[in-house]
Amino acid sequence: MDMNILVLNAGSSSQKSCLYRLAAPLPGSPPEPLWSAHIEWSETAGQMVVTAGAARVSIELAPGDLATAISKMLDTLLVGDTQVLDDLAEIDLIGHRVVHGGSKYSQPIAIDDNVKAAIAALSVLAPAHNPANLAGIEEIEQCLGDVPQIAVFDTAFHSQMPLPSAVYPIPYPLFEDGIRRYGFHGISHAYCSQRAAQLVGKPLEKLKLINCHLGNGCSLAAVDAGIGVDTTMGFTPLEGLMMGTRSGSIDPAILLHLMRTKGYDADRLDTLLNRESGLKGVSGISGDMREIGTAIANGNQRAQLAFDLYVHRLKSAIGAMVASLGGLDVLVFTAGVGEHSAMVRERVCRGLEFLGVTLDAALNSASPMDTVISAPDSAVTVLVIHTEEDWAIAKACWQLRQQLR
Repeated sequence: MDMNILVLNAGSSSQKSCLYRLAAPLPGSPPEPLWSAHIEWSETAGQMVVTAGAARVSIELAPGDLATAISKMLDTLLVGDTQVLDDLAEIDLIGHRVVHGGSKYSQPIAIDDNVKAAIAALSVLAPAHNPANLAGIEEIEQCLGDVPQIAVFDTAFHSQMPLPSAVYPIPYPLFEDGIRRYGFHGISHAYCSQRAAQLVGKPLEKLKLINCHLGNGCSLAAVDAGIGVDTTMGFTPLEGLMMGTRSGSIDPAILLHLMRTKGYDADRLDTLLNRESGLKGVSGISGDMREIGTAIANGNQRAQLAFDLYVHRLKSAIGAMVASLGGLDVLVFTAGVGEHSAMVRERVCRGLEFLGVTLDAALNSASPMDTVISAPDSAVTVLVIHTEEDWAIAKACWQLRQQLR
């Protein structure tokens, strides 16, 4: 029996949605969704692009008006060139990406009032994401009533990290209060690990992998036999690698210094670290790697410094992940930068020859996807994988529904 699963993947300024029609047995590779919608908001405007097969429509939206956006989005399922349903009642399940599940949620779960309250309470740890996730859940309730909704948590994949990876070297009672390393991008890291095993033709349980999820937000995951044993993001998505507009890890005394000498409060520090740092902060241009690359080609020295710093910190973190794993079989690049920047992949791998990493320059430059880009004699297999978070969410929803029947 076919099942229609609607996936909502909400961010702080965007939302991706897909509709999958699934039946047993599930396909081994990600299928194309029947329909998809991508909403982007800026401070002054919003736009939704909807596709269904060959059809594509663009709809202007008021900035930040989530209720109207979701209503219009659902309408496109029923009318016009993008129609794929006759009635919204044909939707069997809705799956939501939820960024922070804390220590409580290590598996997908059916959403009820208790789950919503927990997502709200965890918003303090993911203020740019959990509120948007919760708003999407509540708007769908208003539009679709009691259609079952399922939360799939980004932190869940990292829930089996050993304590030495999860605990901060601060007074232990703070760990007992929930201040610990949680890790993020877990849906992507889990999918890419499984896909990597398929592509190299070996059981995941036999592999040591490092996934490099490089988008506007960036994180690494060390995966040993399918288990996430270390990662770069921590208590919040701010820790770890240099990112588009986020600093990643810095000396915490810098924050004390700014508070004492410049009067920075928590909100000002939050803005500094999350929105004004990273590639944008160092270059003074943008947090978008494509714009950094253009500026470098035009001789901009600060753009070059931002790129060099990005690569340096990424290589350093890969080294730390290799140490956690005690070896490396597969190195994966994924997400916007990881999938599309041959320059980043080349510069990172150029510094990893001591691990036996050797790229095939032609393959790396050929805009590859879900394929090997390492040379035949490379001791480590290097892959570019198109991350499929929406498909991973849909599959998790399907599997949970089968368990609950």
